[in-house]
Amino acid sequence: MIEILNERRKHPRYTHRLPVQYKNIKSLASPFVGALVRDIGEGGIRFVGNEFLSLANRLVMTLSLPAPSHPIKIISKVAWIKKLSMGDQYEIGNQFLNMSAEDKKELKSYLEKLKEPSEG
Repeated sequence: MIEILNERRKHPRYTHRLPVQYKNIKSLASPFVGALVRDIGEGGIRFVGNEFLSLANRLVMTLSLPAPSHPIKIISKVAWIKKLSMGDQYEIGNQFLNMSAEDKKELKSYLEKLKEPSEG
């Protein structure tokens, strides 16, 4: 089931699990860190990570959608962060700042499919 989350956002968010990789834009030589998306929209994502990230920290992200043949590359910033009650994990809200027109089109197309009711 896909739940639509609206709140104060410009674009709706959809509860959906996807793999994402990220790294700090200031340390591009470091390896990507893997995480799991909890919800996604045209304007950003919420994911769970194992490290604290400062507010407004800029990230380079690669989002692996099932449909396109290549990962979507995104520049984003940390909008909020919350420590989860169990373990050493953080829920991180990210706002998308920049992505190619092609990647934006792929993301929008994928989100449109999430809106459609599944058959069966």
